[in-house]
Amino acid sequence: MLFAALIPTLFSYSAIMHLSSLTLRRYNWLIMSDIPEKIITLGAVSYLNSRPLIEGLAAEPLVRLIGAVPADLADLLTTGQADAALIPVVDLARNGGGHASDSRWERISNACIGCDGPTMTVRIFSHLPPERIEVLHTDTHSHTSVALARLLWWRRYGKRLRVEPVEARNGIDHCPSVLLIGDKVVSIPTRVFEYDIDLGSAWKEWTGLPFVFAVWATRSSRNQETLAGLLNQARDRGLTKAAAIASTQGPAHGWPVPLAEEYLTRRMKYILTPAALEGMKRFLDLATQDGLLIDHREPVA
Repeated sequence: MLFAALIPTLFSYSAIMHLSSLTLRRYNWLIMSDIPEKIITLGAVSYLNSRPLIEGLAAEPLVRLIGAVPADLADLLTTGQADAALIPVVDLARNGGGHASDSRWERISNACIGCDGPTMTVRIFSHLPPERIEVLHTDTHSHTSVALARLLWWRRYGKRLRVEPVEARNGIDHCPSVLLIGDKVVSIPTRVFEYDIDLGSAWKEWTGLPFVFAVWATRSSRNQETLAGLLNQARDRGLTKAAAIASTQGPAHGWPVPLAEEYLTRRMKYILTPAALEGMKRFLDLATQDGLLIDHREPVA
């Protein structure tokens, strides 16, 4: 009888408030979802631009983060190493119509990595003017950016780009034209090139729309609402702390702090607005028409 009388007290609000912070975070997670107490593994882009999207997630007791370059994140979902991942939109489109019920990927959350003009980190550097580029050396870390370059050059210049992979860390001076993405754009010397084309700017000038590079996706249909809420909350925290993130994490990614702050607070867009969704749909429709969503399992396709 004594034990029975103590049960309400043990689980009262005042008792919960005295639990350790770790236990309290686990308790809050469990009461807001119907999932068992298990680790949720999330695959995230290892670049600076993803930091606002995962703000605070490392402190969640039931969340494990895996960092990878964009081109590798789709494999984390395919192999089941991640429950959800921040994947390139071309990979979402390529895996959105699987024949097996468990092979279809679904977008969750209204968080994204996008732009509405210049990206600063998705750029083609060239010794040739854009209309003369026929061979493009491409960063092997990219999927969506390669498809965007191919689409723009076909639609704007009538050029079917031949894509050749290049490991940027081994040097790019020998490349007539090269596409780079991510933090390396800031750290790799590019002044030898006469032309610099930001693909976010090129898309905006051509369509008038924002561009979306990556979104959160999952293979599972269970608990999507709970997971979406977790990811949206992390993004909202990150947006309020973007300047601080630039200051504390920018240098570790090779960024000068003022440039990192401009990048995270002004250039990158993290919300799938109606305009962003329209831009994503336009891109995927055009890419489908141009045969760019066929997955040949090439390293840079």
